[in-house]
Amino acid sequence: MTTPLPQGWTTATLGELLQFKYGKSLPERSRSGVGATVYGSNGVVGEHGSALVESEALIIGRKGSVGAIHHAKHPSWPIDTAYFVDELWGMSFRYWYYLLTSLDLRSLNRATAIPGLNRDDAYSVTIPIAPLSEQRRIADRLDALVTRVDACRTRLDLVPAYLTRLRQSVLMAATNGELIEDWQEPTVKNWKLVRLDEVATDFSYGSAVKSARSGAVPVLRMGNIQDARLDWSDLVYTSDDAEIAKYQLTPGDVLFNRTNSPALVGKTAVYKGEQPAIYAGYLIRVRCGEFLLPDFLNYSLNSPKGRAYCWSVKSDGVSQSNINAKKLAAFSFALPSVAEQTEIVRRVESFFALADILESNYTSARAQVEKLIPSMLNKAFRGELVTQDSADEPASELVKRISAMRANDQSIANITKLSRSEPLKSAPRDQLSDVVGRMPKEGFTFEELNKVVSWDYESLKEELFMLLADNQSGLKQFFDVGAKAMKFKQVDE
Repeated sequence: MTTPLPQGWTTATLGELLQFKYGKSLPERSRSGVGATVYGSNGVVGEHGSALVESEALIIGRKGSVGAIHHAKHPSWPIDTAYFVDELWGMSFRYWYYLLTSLDLRSLNRATAIPGLNRDDAYSVTIPIAPLSEQRRIADRLDALVTRVDACRTRLDLVPAYLTRLRQSVLMAATNGELIEDWQEPTVKNWKLVRLDEVATDFSYGSAVKSARSGAVPVLRMGNIQDARLDWSDLVYTSDDAEIAKYQLTPGDVLFNRTNSPALVGKTAVYKGEQPAIYAGYLIRVRCGEFLLPDFLNYSLNSPKGRAYCWSVKSDGVSQSNINAKKLAAFSFALPSVAEQTEIVRRVESFFALADILESNYTSARAQVEKLIPSMLNKAFRGELVTQDSADEPASELVKRISAMRANDQSIANITKLSRSEPLKSAPRDQLSDVVGRMPKEGFTFEELNKVVSWDYESLKEELFMLLADNQSGLKQFFDVGAKAMKFKQVDE
């Protein structure tokens, strides 16, 4: 069932109201200079010394990021992966930015390789049109709401950093004694400074055999260590009985990531017997002695002091860093009694559980925020965001007026073309080969051809390259070294 239009609204196709113009490659592919923002389909890609569009414009992704919409408020240069709209016949660019954003232009992609948006497909999309005055009210209201959503998003995006600092602060307090200052008698001064190899054994490297996406037993890798825990969501497997027997993990094994990027090398987690598993070669398995709890070692290695030690002893390669078993065994840390370790682990887990709840709430809130703008856009273009005013000129009159203005502009353009003295301007498409035949025999550039043929840039390019592909046309492409330009010429064969 079709939802009735609000008072004063009408429908039209995009092609009735907008002209999607083709962006152009920068001269000599240069992006030097400043002054004009260069846009591709995915947004800003640089600056250029001159502008293709001097006025305000909307940029629409044509290749790659199909249907992505960008609002250029200053002089710009849309490149050839984008369309642009620089004439709205008195309508608001802000309104049309929101309207185009609300449309699912990505669904119009019919390309099999690089996603692409055909202009005629976009032109055929039917849209609801509000009266001109209401368009302005909608744009104003959306501006205000989007500003509030952006502010909310900005504040929320501070949460992950806060949670990281919270967890690091808890680990620092856990390993320097502050976390249990109120527990029984303070005994931090009695903590013994030890090397890891004095209280742990079996610093073993993992399996180097290639894993598979299916098999009998998971092979834990460096990516399975996340935030001092094992992440079981992305697993590879092995069915090699000899490897399983040799590298089988037992509950309490501490896994240390010996090879990774400089920032991540040294990540640590404890295997708690969640399911049978072995470990890969980029990990070192450590087994704790009777005076060291695996969880306390895990927290010590992931604490700021442990991370600083890893940073100080790592060996850096081209793209990865490494910490071998000998350096890991030399890690020095303060060791509390087993009773104190047990209490420290309990308190750390309690704080981490609270941090997990906060992180879950953040993730949920962030997801809800991302739904707000699409919801607002849907309401806006159903006529539910602002009230209708019976005094507004109906949108149907606006559409008629724009149609008349576009027709008038086209007539002026046609008259201008006919008044020019260049005889080749009126050449029909099926006579492009004749036009090419009358171009200079020594060769001509695409721009020189474009000056004498009245087609749009993309249409001429397509037709010209169709001629190039036709072996019987005699048209050839070559690079003119003297002119430093790619040219074309007719070759008699």
